[in-house]
Amino acid sequence: VGQYDYSPAVEPGVGLYVDDVYFATLTGSLLDLLDLDRLEIQRGPQGTLSGRNSIGGAIKLYSQKPTGSNSGSVHVAYGSRERLDMRGSYDFNITTNLDARIAAVSKRQDGYVDNIDFGCAHPPGSPLNPDTGGVMPTVPAGGDCLLKRDGNVDYQAARMQLRYRPSGAVDLLITGDYTSDDRNPPATILTYADNPNTGAVRGEAFNVPFDERFLCGRYCSYAAGLAPADPDNGIPFGATRVLNSQYEGWGLSAHATIDIGDRLQLTSISAYREYDLVFAYDGDMSPLPLNNGYTDLKFDFFSQELRLSGSSITDTVHYTIGGYYSDQESVFANVQDIRYSGLQFASLGDRVPAKTAAGFAHVAWNVAGGLTLNGGLRYTKEEKDYHFSRRFADGSPGQPQVGGLDGASGAYSESRFDYRANVQYQWTQDVMTYVQYSTGFKGGGINPRPFFPSQVQPFGPESIDAYEIGIKSDFFDRRMRVNVAAFFNEYQDIQLVLQTCPQFNPPDVPPTVVLPCAMTANAGDGEVKGIELEATLRPIDGLLLEGSLSHTDFEYTSIAPAALGGVLLTDVAPYFSDWKLSFGSQYRFDLAGGSTLTPRIDVAYQSSFYVTTTAAPYGFIPSYTVVNARLLWRAADGDLDVSAEVTNVLDRYYYVNALDTSGRGGYATANPGRPREWALSITKRF
Repeated sequence: VGQYDYSPAVEPGVGLYVDDVYFATLTGSLLDLLDLDRLEIQRGPQGTLSGRNSIGGAIKLYSQKPTGSNSGSVHVAYGSRERLDMRGSYDFNITTNLDARIAAVSKRQDGYVDNIDFGCAHPPGSPLNPDTGGVMPTVPAGGDCLLKRDGNVDYQAARMQLRYRPSGAVDLLITGDYTSDDRNPPATILTYADNPNTGAVRGEAFNVPFDERFLCGRYCSYAAGLAPADPDNGIPFGATRVLNSQYEGWGLSAHATIDIGDRLQLTSISAYREYDLVFAYDGDMSPLPLNNGYTDLKFDFFSQELRLSGSSITDTVHYTIGGYYSDQESVFANVQDIRYSGLQFASLGDRVPAKTAAGFAHVAWNVAGGLTLNGGLRYTKEEKDYHFSRRFADGSPGQPQVGGLDGASGAYSESRFDYRANVQYQWTQDVMTYVQYSTGFKGGGINPRPFFPSQVQPFGPESIDAYEIGIKSDFFDRRMRVNVAAFFNEYQDIQLVLQTCPQFNPPDVPPTVVLPCAMTANAGDGEVKGIELEATLRPIDGLLLEGSLSHTDFEYTSIAPAALGGVLLTDVAPYFSDWKLSFGSQYRFDLAGGSTLTPRIDVAYQSSFYVTTTAAPYGFIPSYTVVNARLLWRAADGDLDVSAEVTNVLDRYYYVNALDTSGRGGYATANPGRPREWALSITKRF
């Protein structure tokens, strides 16, 4: 239960919060854990205690707050491919009752997938480029055929906090943050290439078949970003894109807590965030112009939350009531050059404003002894407006097939209640069992990526009824912890991005013709059931063993009419692994003088999965296991750490994602995981 579409016009499946501020889109959510105090993971539907509704759970990051301690830390790491990480923080007092904390991070590292100029590596007339009028080099004669390395890191971020505590009853925290992320495209390789079409696929500039000659290797690609104009085949505009991604975002928030007596507290969280993301991609990862694009995405977001929390005089009842409001707008301007379908069009900015308002309440009642009843209620109302454009920068309209989208619009509105009911029993101080029922939803909208007017289709919310039973336990003076949970979810109106939607072809195109489709639709219903086990063991002082195991089963129970032709009852769930396993072990050796040496090893396994509903061969991700190791030396005073680490110790080659366009564009791509890497780091606290 999640989301793999970065479009801000669709909702995340898991809520992400930083210092109680909701991050509304997947874009901008790849954060460095800067100056982290703690991390909370809340599983299952959320929303009766705080924030936005989220169907798949919530991840909450909390930064260290200013205390006026006049202390700080500096961290430096150096490693594989010129990796250089620098991180620092400082906490200081400004004046009476006013403290501040600043933190900053800079991370740089070369990529691990070589982007090679095909015409340079294989000059015209060579075996892979036999035609003298084939793919020409783009670098000067004698130049380096290696253009750049994809999958690199170039990330900077900073945060400043001001904390004002005029009395013990009032705590006000003002936070500002800034992030800059400028990097090459993600590490991507071509895994399949066979498109026999000529015309717009090759154009007059190329006389080269699109086939396996463009399969560069395990860690390299020939992506060029070349898309010259081809008026003879209906492609009037051309461009050579610099393939990179530039993200710039910032935010301000005010977090206030006011104690109203001994048993009542008011919390207010106000926040504003905005970002601008510009990126260009070469979807076919070759020097031919099958699929290229350029996007400029702007997003701004305001939210306000109020919570009132209290307890009864006897401390048997604890409650929270609150409200949440957000107002956001995204402007998605892009150029799409899909020559394998003979399409080229642009958007000066598809605009999507959206608003959400909600009220929530939660109560926990200790009935007697170890028996506690928990209940929650949430009411949510949300609305979105979609405004599409299809015009180039010079004002000219898109091709006739897409021209009807210029000025098209759509609206979405929904309101609903969600619930949580939980019974827990504390058998002893060390053992608690519970049974729970909760509901949640992910908002709907209008298909944010219509290629034709006929694909401007609405989709409704997806929802879930989640049943869970479990036990949480600590034994032997908390030396052993075992948590087990079994769950069953009724998953309704599942939102999927359809790769084919022939029933929504333009009226003059028969359904037998495969046209581009990336339409969000309610695919149908399903059932999810499984079990999760977590264990931590400290058998002797200094030794830590920890692990987790999960098994999950999914099956569709019905397919919705909107997904007919795109999803079958026998299909799989995208990004769904049956099994996941992780294990970690470390031992602390006490050295002379009081310092310690701690080796650690971590193992993570994930079973195979598909990236689309259909079991397409090039959308299959085989199972993989990754092993990481670390050695940490800590000074006796605890103020100095020196560590060495190796990730992917066994240097396994595996994929983390893939895209199968073999049936439409004649190509498929995949994202290889990072190879073996090493790093040395030093952390100094003062």
